[in-house]
Amino acid sequence: MLMTDDEVMGRIRGLIELNTGISLGAKKDLMLSHRLDKRMAASGSLSLKDYYFRLVAVDRGELRNLIDEITVNETYLFRDFPQLQGFAEKVLPPYLDAKRLKRDYSLKVWSAACSTGEEPYTLSIILHEMIRDYPMWEVKIDATDIDRGVLAACREGVFCDRSMKDTPIPYRLSYFSKVESGWRVNPVLTRSITFERANLIDRGDMRMRRNYDFIFCRNVLIYFNDESQRKVVNGFYDALVPGGYLFLGHSESVGRLTTAFALERMDRFLAYRKPL
Repeated sequence: MLMTDDEVMGRIRGLIELNTGISLGAKKDLMLSHRLDKRMAASGSLSLKDYYFRLVAVDRGELRNLIDEITVNETYLFRDFPQLQGFAEKVLPPYLDAKRLKRDYSLKVWSAACSTGEEPYTLSIILHEMIRDYPMWEVKIDATDIDRGVLAACREGVFCDRSMKDTPIPYRLSYFSKVESGWRVNPVLTRSITFERANLIDRGDMRMRRNYDFIFCRNVLIYFNDESQRKVVNGFYDALVPGGYLFLGHSESVGRLTTAFALERMDRFLAYRKPL
């Protein structure tokens, strides 16, 4: 029995959801169609059915290319400033003091679904600004994304004016250099950051992530179905040290997914803490 194009679209959406957790309802078919047109042209596919056959039977690497194409990457430095300010001023100081008392000068942060790098570089700035004895610390920021293309942009570390729009002027002057193509990150920020590909619903990828003090995964869960959200949040719980914090986007919550975290309200934002 021949499939209609609508049926093929449904199967392609299913492939994407199965491999990434990203749920693309029929309302997003227009966006998906544009992305498919680009990949069909690039792969030499003559029809939607031909392209689907390529995905499942001919070139499994093409699925990665399609995933890279549909991944949402809208972001900028210091996005959701009140939450970052709360992290810097309310959460971080007592957390660091507790580690100092134990003579533990290691700090490990995960920027999950880091997109083009604005979030991990923002976190690096905050840590440089807020840790008064920074040279004593071993700071590690793991920045991961499923999209190989954005990871290349992360490593380049050059941002346009739009990405810099909420970056305070003193930070621009201290941590960036103006270049023809925008603003280049100064090397002091990059030394603590490692960029790697990771799939948040891949069990093997998640098992590699352990002993984090802080995890940032903001405005990502909203694209996942309920099952994938639960899987990702449970993975974050396992990846945190006891007492570690998870930060989500302002419209995201773990309340209906798990009761394992302790909810902490701080001014205008919420944080989720793994119990000690």
